[in-house]
Amino acid sequence: MFVVSKLLLFVTQPLAWVVLLLLAGLLLLRSGLRLANQQQHQNKQSKTPSQAAWGLRFVGLALVVLLVQGWEILPDAGIRRLENTYPPQAAPPDLKNFAGIVVLGGALDSASVWEGRTQPALNGAAERMVAPLPLMQQHLHLRLLFTGGEGQLLAQGLTEAQRAGIFYQAMGLAPERLIFEDRSRNTFENAVLSAAIAGVDIKKPWLLVTSAWHMPRSMATFEKAGWNVTPYPVDFRTGQRTPWTDYSLADGASRWQLLLHEWLGLWVYQRTGRA
Repeated sequence: MFVVSKLLLFVTQPLAWVVLLLLAGLLLLRSGLRLANQQQHQNKQSKTPSQAAWGLRFVGLALVVLLVQGWEILPDAGIRRLENTYPPQAAPPDLKNFAGIVVLGGALDSASVWEGRTQPALNGAAERMVAPLPLMQQHLHLRLLFTGGEGQLLAQGLTEAQRAGIFYQAMGLAPERLIFEDRSRNTFENAVLSAAIAGVDIKKPWLLVTSAWHMPRSMATFEKAGWNVTPYPVDFRTGQRTPWTDYSLADGASRWQLLLHEWLGLWVYQRTGRA
């Protein structure tokens, strides 16, 4: 299932659609030109073969897909809907009866970036790692459970949990307050493998920290696994609105990939009973 999910990620990359459309268009154009040359050599009346016409259509469609995906207002509408499922909180909930904070992986750069460096390397979802710090400082009874092994197919080096350990100890959190789950590769395994850790009582209340756009799938998955979790969404990617003038091919493609990945993940989890 894990390998299949990684292969399906190709579908969620809009730039991959452009490549496939261009490839199909070029192959059809080549076939059409070859047929036109054969007609010419046989002294037949030459006309534009249908393959060539379809090839031009595919190339044109690739250009349209490429240009449209840079308009950020379109993917932002979908991302905003995911994020609004659990709106941002003006203040953290009362945590005096909570057992701890569950932090989902996904905010750390790859192990290859960490190799030979003396500083932790975070990515664009850094709020997942940073947001729990003041809560841990204010509530000394809380424990932090970080869950994340390695989500890449051919992973080598430090697991994400090991990298998280380096980060949190550098932030001054005492090792006895930290729990690490280092085998999970996706959200479902985050919930199931973390629940199996000795000393973790999933019936007690836990604060669940992950990106706002990822929170709907995370909450559904953890609750399905029996956790008593309260959402604490961070890493919001949209505001109340997106200006019509926001246009970027790079940012647009990235936003579309994030949205399509999460839509596909949520759909698969619901169909397979994981959420």
